[in-house]
Amino acid sequence: MSSLTTSSAFPALDNLHVGIIGLGYVGLPLAIVFAKHFRVTGFDVDEARIAALRAGIDRTGEATPQELSSENLDFSADRGVLRDCKLIIVAVPTPIDQAKQPDLRPLFDACRTVGEVITEGTTVVFESTVYPGATEEDCVPLIESVSGLRCNRDFFVGYSPERVNPGDPTHKIETVVKVTSGGTAETAEFVDSAYRQAIPAGTYKAPSIRVAEAAKIVENTQRDVNIALVNELAVLFGKMGIDTLQVLETAGTKWNFLPFRPGLVGGHCIGVDPYYLTHKARQLNFHPEMVQAARRINDDMGEHVAIETVRLLLERKLTPPFRTLVLGFTFKENCRDIRNSRVVDIVRKLRGFNVAVDVHDPEVDPRDVRQEYGLELRETLEAGTYDAAIVAVGHKSIREMGVERVRRLLKPQGIVFDVKGIFPMDGVDARL
Repeated sequence: MSSLTTSSAFPALDNLHVGIIGLGYVGLPLAIVFAKHFRVTGFDVDEARIAALRAGIDRTGEATPQELSSENLDFSADRGVLRDCKLIIVAVPTPIDQAKQPDLRPLFDACRTVGEVITEGTTVVFESTVYPGATEEDCVPLIESVSGLRCNRDFFVGYSPERVNPGDPTHKIETVVKVTSGGTAETAEFVDSAYRQAIPAGTYKAPSIRVAEAAKIVENTQRDVNIALVNELAVLFGKMGIDTLQVLETAGTKWNFLPFRPGLVGGHCIGVDPYYLTHKARQLNFHPEMVQAARRINDDMGEHVAIETVRLLLERKLTPPFRTLVLGFTFKENCRDIRNSRVVDIVRKLRGFNVAVDVHDPEVDPRDVRQEYGLELRETLEAGTYDAAIVAVGHKSIREMGVERVRRLLKPQGIVFDVKGIFPMDGVDARL
């Protein structure tokens, strides 16, 4: 390793000890990558999570036992271990609450932890998604208050937005360019140097922390708006009797057509980040109409699927009470992440119509779904049981079932609603 340092205020990289706060879908992969170049200590308040990682077990399915056994990597639930770290990276969740407002409690708890352990000369980098200005206007004052230290004199801050894509073996943290930033030019150079050494895909040094924060929000808001457009078109084309996926495939023959598809929009990024932007916008008395409209459209899609399912059942003149099977519960295919899953909207709306609902997802731990949503997963499925099957998530395991096997689970005249469009059109009764 080089002994690069940007100024005497920052440590040489060859002796750098990195601490990472939060060992979920963002923090753990980051810890593994940094441990290939630096000594890394991962901290999490969840003692059971720490015990599992020490035993080589990652319940998210994103890390292997071999990766967790790196000699440079240690895990602890004792925040005191962070005192020796001169680069501390905060990678805790930043969700929304029931009112769809930013819930910054995990982030502020992490800031208090930093304030308790930080020493002079330490740089703190935030990876958690926030609205522009949060790092310097909200996090820094809290760290200063707890620690008694002054930012840009005694300690330094940076921001590097996470770009983790759970369940994606191609776009992993090592293969995606990492945006970096710092509160001063010297801090920005130190942060970029550390990340550049750890990330093979390289880095992009943003002009400021606020630019980096805004870029993260824009990445996912852009996707949210585009998906909302095709979701709205899917509802319209459904009323016209036109298959949306056929329309998109046809339009896709033009070189500059963007290949977005309709579906449920949940998870920890696309379904959350725009609310952080609208929160900040309201503080400035600005109302981003397109962003808010996209959120309304996408948040309504689960209920739309439920209503259409009941409508189709009634058109078939089937006799209530109905029983429906929902296949898949995670927020996206081929991962175990159930955070902000919008599949639950389908379940709740159907139950509001007095429809009995079973949920089956072979990729997730039933205990997680029970704890987070109060739902019991159905692990075994019986033929001839259901009036409808809703394919909500396109897991490989669900694709491999095939539409014929799904139909065997149905009663005569039962329907298949393929939300994800993973089965041939002639084998299903409806799709977005």
